[in-house]
Amino acid sequence: MTQILPTLTDAAARIRLLVLDVDGVMTDGRLHYGPEGDEWKAFHVRDGMGIKLAMRAGIEVAVISGRGGAAVEKRVKELGIQHVRLQREDKDTALDELTTELKIGRNAIACVGDDTPDLPLIESCAIGIAVADAHPSVRAAADWSTALPGGRGAVREVCDMLVASRSI
Repeated sequence: MTQILPTLTDAAARIRLLVLDVDGVMTDGRLHYGPEGDEWKAFHVRDGMGIKLAMRAGIEVAVISGRGGAAVEKRVKELGIQHVRLQREDKDTALDELTTELKIGRNAIACVGDDTPDLPLIESCAIGIAVADAHPSVRAAADWSTALPGGRGAVREVCDMLVASRSI
C-alpha cells in the first residue's frame, strides 16, 4: 500500500461516508457493448470485499455516477450499498442530497474519483482520493492517490486504509 501520512490517517479515522464513482473507480473505465447494445462492466471482487469490510466497520458507502445501467444497479445491490445516485452529472448536488439525508458533513467524507466530473467532490470532502490512473488534474487535486488503478483493486486499497485508521 502507498505510504499514508499521519495527518491523512487522522482524517481517515473521522470518515463516516465513503463516496465512490463507478466508471474508472469501481471499473477500469472501459465501456463494453454487446451486439444488442447491452453494456457490460467488470468489477473487481476484492473491491467488493473492501466495501463490505468498510460497511462492517461502520462506514457508510455511497455511489455517485454520471452513468447508470443494469450492471451497476446489480453490483451495488449485491454489495448492499444503499446510497446510490446514478445518471447524475451534477455530482456536487447529489452529494449535497446525501449529506442532508445522512446528516454527515463533508468534513467526514472521503471521495474517490478518476476524472474531471469528480473534481468538485475531490476538492470539497475531507479526503479526496484519486485512483492511480486518474486524470492528472484529479491526481493533482487529491489528498492521496492509490497505488492501484481503477477497477483493479483501488477501492479495496482505500477501504483497507479507512478501516485500518480506526484501529490506530
